[in-house]
Amino acid sequence: MSYTQREVSLIAVTDYQVNEEIRDREVRLIGEGGEQLGIMTSAAAMQIAIEKDLDLVKIAPGSNPPVCKIMDYGKYRFEQSKREKEARKNQRVIEIKEIRMSPSIGENDFLVKLRNGQKFLSDGDRVKVTVRFRGREMAHTNIGEQLLRSFADKCAEIANLDKQPKLEGRNMSIFLSPKPQSPAKKPPKPPKAPREPAPDAAKEE
Repeated sequence: MSYTQREVSLIAVTDYQVNEEIRDREVRLIGEGGEQLGIMTSAAAMQIAIEKDLDLVKIAPGSNPPVCKIMDYGKYRFEQSKREKEARKNQRVIEIKEIRMSPSIGENDFLVKLRNGQKFLSDGDRVKVTVRFRGREMAHTNIGEQLLRSFADKCAEIANLDKQPKLEGRNMSIFLSPKPQSPAKKPPKPPKAPREPAPDAAKEE
């Protein structure tokens, strides 16, 4: 059974015993190149690591015997830290953007709100669309519901409706989530032009 890839990959998320911290009587040793060096005492394994000016790291403490690997542990942790920073930098936090409207919103204003919502969704954010009713507008909540459904319908190509229009106090809201973007399909190859027939050989007179 090979431990070199499966076990070493766990170092990123676990604190391992290194060098003198390893007190087991016997260990299974893996060389710096991934080669199996066999079972030996932890003192013998430590001596090999010292001779190579490297570290002895216990990568599989639950195995019988525990598995240790010879490596430059400081260099590994430095490189791992760089990878983790890059991963965090590339992670995108999904935000919830809110768009507010009134039941009496004009068509132009509605289109502006709609474009903003579509931009948020295209950027990968969720969108909460809210209609707030004031005073006598509470008697016409159906108008607000129609606005919200119209907004959702116009975003249907890029978004899913997560929450149906629901009245909470004086507000009625919906939630839209961006649809997963499928990879662009490759355009079909143009058909090959038919080959022209070779001209007939000149006939002898």
